[in-house]
Amino acid sequence: MEINQIYTELIREHSVESEHKKALEDKTDSKLGVNPSCGDEITLNLKIKDRIIEDASYEGIGCAISQASTSMMIDAIKGKTIEEARDVVNTFLNMIKSSVEISDSDFEKLGDAVALQGINKLPARVKCAVLAWRTLEQIIENQ
Repeated sequence: MEINQIYTELIREHSVESEHKKALEDKTDSKLGVNPSCGDEITLNLKIKDRIIEDASYEGIGCAISQASTSMMIDAIKGKTIEEARDVVNTFLNMIKSSVEISDSDFEKLGDAVALQGINKLPARVKCAVLAWRTLEQIIENQ
């Protein structure tokens, strides 16, 4: 299977079958993220205790890219400290902004989110891909 096919399949799986798309009853933080240019809306829910993201989920509507990116992000940050999550967000946003190859350690840090590496070649989709990450950034900057 070609690498692009693998990435396409990862995006499909995360957008259609995400275990993270649900309410989070014991959340400590919640933030609505909206992409007005295409109508994506996600509410990111976090349970943070002792500066560790113990759990996370999302609710909302949007295109496959925004939904998949949100699910992938949650996989990458669950169980991480606020500082580690901030680093993951910065790594992802740097990957999206540049066409520079990411390092092995960044690859590990991002997990399935590396499937979105080439999204910068589709400028109209970049806002979809970064919506959840920017929303998380807003939550953790107040921690």
